[in-house]
Amino acid sequence: MLSAQDRAIVKATVPLLESGGEALTTHFYKLMLREYPQVRPLFNQAHQASGDQPRALANGVLMYARHIDQLDQLGGLLARIINKHVALQILPEHYPIVGSCLLRAIEEVLGSEIATPEVLGAWGAAYQQLADILIEAEGGVYEEKENAKGGWRGARSFQVAERVVESAEIVSFYFAPVDGGEILEFQAGQYIGLKLNIDGEEHRRNYSLSALADEGMYRISVKREPEGKVSNYLHDYLEVHDTLELFPPSGDFTLSEGDKPLVLISGGVGITPTLAMLQEALSSGRVVHFIHCARNGAVHAFRDWIDDLAARHPQLKRFYCYAEDDGVSPPADALGLLSQEQLGQWLPTQRDVDAYFLGPKPFMAAVKRHLKALGVPEQQSRYEFFGPASALE
Repeated sequence: MLSAQDRAIVKATVPLLESGGEALTTHFYKLMLREYPQVRPLFNQAHQASGDQPRALANGVLMYARHIDQLDQLGGLLARIINKHVALQILPEHYPIVGSCLLRAIEEVLGSEIATPEVLGAWGAAYQQLADILIEAEGGVYEEKENAKGGWRGARSFQVAERVVESAEIVSFYFAPVDGGEILEFQAGQYIGLKLNIDGEEHRRNYSLSALADEGMYRISVKREPEGKVSNYLHDYLEVHDTLELFPPSGDFTLSEGDKPLVLISGGVGITPTLAMLQEALSSGRVVHFIHCARNGAVHAFRDWIDDLAARHPQLKRFYCYAEDDGVSPPADALGLLSQEQLGQWLPTQRDVDAYFLGPKPFMAAVKRHLKALGVPEQQSRYEFFGPASALE
């Protein structure tokens, strides 16, 4: 447990983190990735280049410092961190590396006048407290997944059983275990970790599971990102019968229990976790309003599948919005960006709903504003980032 003096010192650094936290975390990542190449596979270099990863860490460090006296208020943040760590297989031996680089970054960025031995000592103790919390929690999750039916710990070999082109940008991959055994069940909305080797370099990525685990297989649906090393490799080179390693499913972006109408709103490849959510909800007879926005019909994946479900399930209402008309694809229900007025027309009349939304950040920011203005309770409006989390302003 931290001493009162250590807590006071950490809290006193909050103004510095508010103004310079991103510079500190950017320096931290440069140090760590340069001097400890063994941790590079754990980080998406595109998120480093964009600044998303340092920005997310800076926000996390700031939140931790602000609530150093009330760690219970970090519940949601800690749950997301734990699930991301488990999906990528962060292990106890990784934490000392992070800790030493974080303290070096504090000292080198803030300078010796601010980063005194007392400040470094307090932050060292604070980091160790957080590391101990995460290591214990993650260890429990690893053990739980290993002992569950069909579960495993670490990496497990899977083979590509099927490869399906879903749109001009998205391809689905079905994975079956090489050992022929059972697979771990998961909750709709969760993701799975992939471990693969590209040109002699290890990479790890998380991808949403885009279908319930029928017939002993997992499915992910991957959009080709122009600068995405892994997504381009999967699109161009991963074929049926190829093998790669998967980590057990994880994630806390799952459906809440209850019978409130469910609203699923997605933009682009944000559709992927909502597909499994839709399957799960329909099996319970829940009313669902499914709203998907795409650039145009050519890149709209799973339209025929959704339309078929809507024809067979009267409690499912589906709506499509295209930013543009490509002149070839079947028409959408609306053209242009999703407006508050249009969303209001597609929501249930009663706003006491459970709403889940995913997509590009500007899209999610707009949807969050629209839902609030339309009367959907904020605590029933939920979202998740595919990459590092950031504020939706």
